[in-house]
Amino acid sequence: MTSTQHVRDAMVPEPGTLDVGASAQEAGRRLSDPAVRAVLVSDDGKLAGVITRKTLVREIVATGRDPRTTPVGEIAEPPVYTIDAALSLDDAFHALEQHDLERVPVVEDGRLVGVLSRSVLQRRLAEDEPPLEEST
Repeated sequence: MTSTQHVRDAMVPEPGTLDVGASAQEAGRRLSDPAVRAVLVSDDGKLAGVITRKTLVREIVATGRDPRTTPVGEIAEPPVYTIDAALSLDDAFHALEQHDLERVPVVEDGRLVGVLSRSVLQRRLAEDEPPLEEST
């Protein structure tokens, strides 16, 4: 069965982001939560990049930059992958599987509108499947 729903129907809207002018120290605070694997960076609503623990080590610790004064906009990396909000759930699932991604930013006309999780997407697609018919 092919889903007629789109990514916007399954995404988590309004993901927590940091503005490009926020400090690397603030990104570090957010990443200190073990459940947070990446922090999205936005510039006036547009996805500007992603900060991970690896980013902080490479761009702040290894270079000796001051995390209190280094804006995340200077060190944010481009996202590995994004998904358009209008993409069908089936196509989104295949894209996440193909790229082995657990979570991906969702964009619409370049603006960050949400985050899509593979586990949420799998549950959503399973709900759309018709029940198996029993043989009599």
